[in-house]
Amino acid sequence: MRNTPHGHGPREPVIPRTTAQVVDGVGPRLRALRAHRDVTLAALSEETGVSVSTLSRLESGQRKPTLELLLPLARAYQVPLDDLAGAPQTGDPRVHMKPEVHGGRVVVPLTKRTGGVRSFKQLFPPNTPGGEPSLKTHEGYEWLYVLSGRLRLVLGEHDLDLGPGEVAEFDTHTPHWMGNVTDSVTEVLCLYGPQGERAHVRSRPTR
Repeated sequence: MRNTPHGHGPREPVIPRTTAQVVDGVGPRLRALRAHRDVTLAALSEETGVSVSTLSRLESGQRKPTLELLLPLARAYQVPLDDLAGAPQTGDPRVHMKPEVHGGRVVVPLTKRTGGVRSFKQLFPPNTPGGEPSLKTHEGYEWLYVLSGRLRLVLGEHDLDLGPGEVAEFDTHTPHWMGNVTDSVTEVLCLYGPQGERAHVRSRPTR
């Protein structure tokens, strides 16, 4: 008995694909993705540094995909490498973002993008980091939204105290420091463009 669209009856077994089947599916997937993005082979070659002939052979299946070829394509298309390669899912299919600790604060990635603007949630424990502000600079553009608590943001000559609902955005080439100088946890939503990308803000439609 086949499983119905509503899920009644026994489920059909899922037949795992072999490595060869996964590799054979990469070419058509690359071709379909390029067509969907409306990108020419020449434009893709210029962005990735992979020659037009190699890209064409990848899409036709005449060239086996390698990590060195797929990585720049994943960055160009801004998709995870697993999605680009069509690797079969293993274990729990749900996405579990792994928190990281940076300078005493907990950073939780909210997206799996490998390029473009990325989103994070940051948790600043009370009085973190300690000591006097140490301003730093780096490549990128950042947008901050305070969810709860208070965030101290030192930005160049400005020393800002941000509360819930307040937003700050800045070029990270500007010397900056942020921290929690209160006795409660501060939660911050962050959008970060590592190459200086900015979020596109649309104004309210005119009536």
